[in-house]
Amino acid sequence: MQFEPPIEFDFSNFSLENIQTKYLDFGLVWDNIDVILQATLITISLAFLAELVGIVLGLFLALMKISKSRLLSFPAQIYIDFFRGTPLLVQLIIIYFTTPLIGLRFESLFFAGLVTLSLNGAAYVAEIFRSGIQSIDRGQMEAGRASGLSYGQTMRHIIVPQAFRRTIPPLTNEFVMLIKDTSIISVIGLEELLRAARVIQSETFNGTPLIAAALIYLAICLPLIYFTNTLERRLNRKTA
Repeated sequence: MQFEPPIEFDFSNFSLENIQTKYLDFGLVWDNIDVILQATLITISLAFLAELVGIVLGLFLALMKISKSRLLSFPAQIYIDFFRGTPLLVQLIIIYFTTPLIGLRFESLFFAGLVTLSLNGAAYVAEIFRSGIQSIDRGQMEAGRASGLSYGQTMRHIIVPQAFRRTIPPLTNEFVMLIKDTSIISVIGLEELLRAARVIQSETFNGTPLIAAALIYLAICLPLIYFTNTLERRLNRKTA
């Protein structure tokens, strides 16, 4: 059996000038800046809306999961396990390409991506909220019930607001992951950041648009990461 190297090197094309031309030609990006900016806006809008929907749905799922009723907790657990335990790409393909078989067709690529990211994100947000709610001292619930509030009122007015403050750092981290996950939606043809950069790259045979896309993702996510770290340190000092 003949051994074949896993990578073939062609050093005839390897030079600093060639690297600069093929990966650092940002004039090419500037020539297509309107397409890049529009795609970036789509990426941010998609992630932001999916995060909002995911927070609302995730909160309901968290409350269902911690419920003492199996009729509520069991379906929530199944939902969370499915969406956390299967790849986002598989979920996207199922939602977009197979739902027409049962009469559900997405006419908007953006909406198909939004539904997929929201359903997926809700499972992770649910676990964040569940952890936050269960981290609140049990005495808070007992105090609320002793003052005459119902279980639902105590959760709404006392427990959930405290838990929400504690979940802001992990929710921000989840939002960062969501921004990066929007790149998967390019598979169905949505003209988000990765898709736009990939189209320009295939038309020009130049890797710079993909480098620019990576830098834009970094410019969006890095401040959020530093914000999360700063917020976590402040919260830890307050609870210490």
